[in-house]
Amino acid sequence: MAGIAQKLASNQKQVAISEFFEKNKHFLGFDSQARSLITAVKEAVDNALDACEEARILPTIRIQITKLDTKKDIIQLVVEDNGPGIPQKSIEKVFGQLLFGSRFHAIRQSRGQQGIGITGVVMYCQLTTGRTTHVRSKIATEPTAAVVDIGLDTRKNKATKANAGREIWYNDDGSAKEHGTEVTAQMKAKYQKGRQSVWQYLRMTSIVNPHAEIIFTDPEGEVHHWTRVTERLPTKVEGIKPHPHGIELGQLQRMLAESTDLNLNHFLLNNFSGVTNRARKELCQAAEIEGTRKIKSIKGDDIRHLLEAFQGERLFNGMPVKLLKPPTNCLSPIEEMLIKKGLSKTIDSRYVTTLTRVPSVTQGNPFQIEVGLIFGGNLPGDKPVEVLRFANRVPLMYQQGGCLLTKAIESVDWRQYGLDQAGGKGVPKGPAAILVHLASTNVQFTSEAKEALADNGEVMEEARKAMLEMGRGLRKHLEKKKKMAKTKEKFELINDILPAIAEKSAQILDRPVPGLAGSITKIMSAVISETTTEWNKETKQTDVEITLFNYTSRARAYTILATWPEKAGAGMVGNDRGGRKEALGVWAWKLDALQPGEQVKIHYSLRGLERNDWNETEVFFRGSQDVIGATKMDEKFLEEIRRQEKIVEEAGIEEPTEGEGQTPQSIEESEPVSEPTVAPPTGQRTLFGGES
Repeated sequence: MAGIAQKLASNQKQVAISEFFEKNKHFLGFDSQARSLITAVKEAVDNALDACEEARILPTIRIQITKLDTKKDIIQLVVEDNGPGIPQKSIEKVFGQLLFGSRFHAIRQSRGQQGIGITGVVMYCQLTTGRTTHVRSKIATEPTAAVVDIGLDTRKNKATKANAGREIWYNDDGSAKEHGTEVTAQMKAKYQKGRQSVWQYLRMTSIVNPHAEIIFTDPEGEVHHWTRVTERLPTKVEGIKPHPHGIELGQLQRMLAESTDLNLNHFLLNNFSGVTNRARKELCQAAEIEGTRKIKSIKGDDIRHLLEAFQGERLFNGMPVKLLKPPTNCLSPIEEMLIKKGLSKTIDSRYVTTLTRVPSVTQGNPFQIEVGLIFGGNLPGDKPVEVLRFANRVPLMYQQGGCLLTKAIESVDWRQYGLDQAGGKGVPKGPAAILVHLASTNVQFTSEAKEALADNGEVMEEARKAMLEMGRGLRKHLEKKKKMAKTKEKFELINDILPAIAEKSAQILDRPVPGLAGSITKIMSAVISETTTEWNKETKQTDVEITLFNYTSRARAYTILATWPEKAGAGMVGNDRGGRKEALGVWAWKLDALQPGEQVKIHYSLRGLERNDWNETEVFFRGSQDVIGATKMDEKFLEEIRRQEKIVEEAGIEEPTEGEGQTPQSIEESEPVSEPTVAPPTGQRTLFGGES
């Protein structure tokens, strides 16, 4: 038996990381020929976007797919970017060594972390065609581009290179390329169309990267061009220190073993976020360890006690030690306005709403949920809504049913918000597309292929809250649209019938045609709000006009509130009626009593925006009589905005200042007005673009 044990032990070998992934390539997303092509495009495009953003360059990315051998399914993929380029000495490590990267230990939002992606493509090409991957890269300080053919020694996890050299790189127009990288790879793969295709991946990428220009030439030679819709690069993220709530025992042991700090006090203050001087003292007391203890002397039970203090299992004065939340400058959300622009440029629709939640924390890792909903237009009404899932600006193409983001959508009863949903479960049906994006320092995927998010209670709750808020917005839009349509129909009917009756009656009685304004007012018996939001190409501003019509027999007093894109940096100008800021992105005007038959207009403009940034203004009211075309203000809505604004302020994130023309004044709830005895004034009134 001893001999057998020794023989078995002698057969044990250490498997190289690259050799492991070579035999388990499906872990990296190379499990079918169609999916392998999408994975290769994804890894190359992600690298290009990351490089451009880190160098603060607006990305222009070209992708070309060519069928080299249709019988053997050999495809050539070329991806070119205008990024900063890669120095010649670094090319072989970037493309030919698994787990080589700059972001694995950084705690900040990034597309990739493991350092597997593009090297996995090189490995797959070599495995399926036996061919190397050609790389051409130029940095701005050198006159020529470095070129090299890269392969992978899977046993040594090391690059093999051939045909290394330098050449002049010309653009298509004959000019010299200033900087950038080009990857040419040949692989066994299949190009297909449909929902899980290269075209769909690039379309989704353009939605959440509106600052990027993407040009794709498919195997048939057709060129697909997604233009850049903003010149604003994503916010540059900063790396942060780990938070005690996200630390595990093994990690804490390693940190202590590698620490060069003099004692525990210095260790706690220098290596963690959220630990103040007060918290440092309380953690030491809860763990029953002197803060002056030298690091090397903290072992065994001491480390476990310290971890228990981190997790709140050991108490200070009967309570868990209170720690600050980690900083959120490690996150770079897309932001509401840019999500809206990204959706609008790829999907034809009449209604778009977006929402960015304030940052939250799970297991010591900051994260942020963003959602968008696009409704109507050419979207099919008899099919499930299109679900667009993203993690750190990267599209998730597969395993939709097992993804946390899909489960968050399915957890909402969309029937109450205007969409069909059998039994209130599953993905709803209707003419809509739902986008959900997770920005996080530590995205937990279900597998190495990074195609679906694993379950997490805190992330699920934030995503669900975002869906509910977005659904309420859709319901308000549909209700307002329905009411306005009915009112318009009634108004047009009255204007068609009453004048004819009055004229005929006057002829029969041989009397003058009576004024109809008072009669129309009594019949309509409604207060109506009309809002226009239009781009002014001369002033390069967005002009907003809110008109309030009192078609009732008594005077009405209101406070009118309107949303405006303050978070996007817009400034309000030309606001002659004054008013005041009620909350972030909500402005209010207290109006004088509006007499029967009267109308009042509110004019203002928004500067600092681009065309199509702001196409719809949501109007609310406070007052006793309903206003068709506006929504009764829910004070909880304002409270939630103020709560989120407070969270942002406490996190130290500056918000845009108020725009010009804003003269704050006191806003109070409208009081009921007594019934007037005067008759409604006569005269024409404009409503719904027609005359009364």
